[in-house]
Amino acid sequence: MRTSRFLLLAVLLMAVPAALIAQFGVSITIAPPALPVYEQPMIPAAGFMWTPGYWANGDDGYFWVPGTWVEPPEAGLLWTPGYWGWGGDAFAWNGGYWGTEIGFYGGVNYGFGYGGVGYGGGYWNNGGFYYNTSVNNVGSVHITNVYNKTVINTTTYNHVSYNGGAGGVAARPTAAEETAGRGRHTAPTSVQAEHVRAASGNSALRASVNHGKPAIAATAKPGEFTGKGVVEAKEAGAPYKAPVAGNKAAEGKGTENKAAENKAAENKAAATRTNENKAAENKAAATRTNENKAAENKAAATRTNENKAAENKAAATRTNENKAAENKAAATRTNENKAVKPKEPRPPAESAKPTAAHAQPAPRPAPSRAQAAPRQQAAPKPETHPTTAHAEPAPHPAKEAPKSEEHPRQ
Repeated sequence: MRTSRFLLLAVLLMAVPAALIAQFGVSITIAPPALPVYEQPMIPAAGFMWTPGYWANGDDGYFWVPGTWVEPPEAGLLWTPGYWGWGGDAFAWNGGYWGTEIGFYGGVNYGFGYGGVGYGGGYWNNGGFYYNTSVNNVGSVHITNVYNKTVINTTTYNHVSYNGGAGGVAARPTAAEETAGRGRHTAPTSVQAEHVRAASGNSALRASVNHGKPAIAATAKPGEFTGKGVVEAKEAGAPYKAPVAGNKAAEGKGTENKAAENKAAENKAAATRTNENKAAENKAAATRTNENKAAENKAAATRTNENKAAENKAAATRTNENKAAENKAAATRTNENKAVKPKEPRPPAESAKPTAAHAQPAPRPAPSRAQAAPRQQAAPKPETHPTTAHAEPAPHPAKEAPKSEEHPRQ
C-alpha cells in the first residue's frame, strides 16, 4: 500500500504542470526530523547534478529519501529542492522542480551548494556545466569544467528541515525567487520518481527505525542503495523525538487525507482528459462527416453537370441532324419540282425572217398550259415569172386540223 501510494504521488508530480506541483503532496501536523549529517558521494561522471536528500512521509511516518546525483532532463536546467512548509494548521510538502533559475526552497540549508538561497555548486555556460569543487565531490573523475569558490551561507547554519511554524526556518522568498517560481518548470525525471519509490519501500530509511540517522544517507546514482556509492549518515541532525500515540495517529491521518485529496485530483484530471479526448474525437468525427458530405455534394454536382452537358450535347446533335435532314429533304423536293416543270417555247428571233419569201403572219402565242404547239401549214411556193414577180396577196389560212396532244418534253 505504501509503495503504490508513493508511486502514485510520483506519477502525479510528473503529470501535472510544474506550477501546480507545490499544491500536491501530503500534509501532516508533525514536523519532520532534522536533516542528518553525511558526506556527498563522488560524482559518477560529468553531466550529473546533485539533488539533496530530504524527509518524505508515508504510511509509517517519515522516511529518508537519500541525496543522489541525477542527470538533468536537458542542458541549462537547475534543480530547486522541495521543502516542508507550515501552513497554519499542518505541514505541506512543496515538491522540487527543474528550471533555468533556482526558486524558493524554504530557506532550508541542505548543504552541498544549497545553503538556503540559490545554488553555489555550479553554473551553465555554452551548454556545459561548470562544477564548484569547494562543495562538489568530483574525486578522481576527469572533469574539465571546474572551479573553486567558497560558498558563504547567508542563513544561520542548522539542520532544521522545514519552513515556518514552531522551530522552523523563518525565511521568505525573494523577488528573484518568486519570479523563478512563476517561470517554466520541468517535473522530476522518471529516475527521480523511481528513487523516491525505492526509498519508500526500504524499512531502514524510516525515521521510526533509524531515529534520524539513516544507513543510506546518499547514493552515487538514483535507486542504487547498495555498493561503494552508498554513504551512511554520520549522525542525526538533532535528537530524535518519537511521536506519541496521539500525534502518530494524527500524522497518519493527515497522510491519508492528503492521499484522498490526491486521488480525487487524479480522478478529476482523468475525467477532464477523458472529456477533452471525447470532445476532440467528436470534433474530428464531425469534421470528417462534413468533409465527406461536401465531397459527396461536389461529386453529385459534378455528375449532374456532366449529365446535363451530355444531354445538351445530345439534344444539339439531334437538332442539327434533324435540321440537316429537313434541309436535305426540302432541297430534294425543290429539285424534283424544278425537273418536272415544262419548258416554254422560245419565240423565233427577228433576225430569222425569210429573205425571198413573203411575210407571214406571226404565230399565235403558246398557251399557258402545257400543250403542243399548232402544226403550221406548209408555206406555198412562190411562183417565179420569167421577168418580174408580182406581189400576190397572202393566202387565207387554211382550216386548222384537229389538234393532237403531245407529251411535254422531258
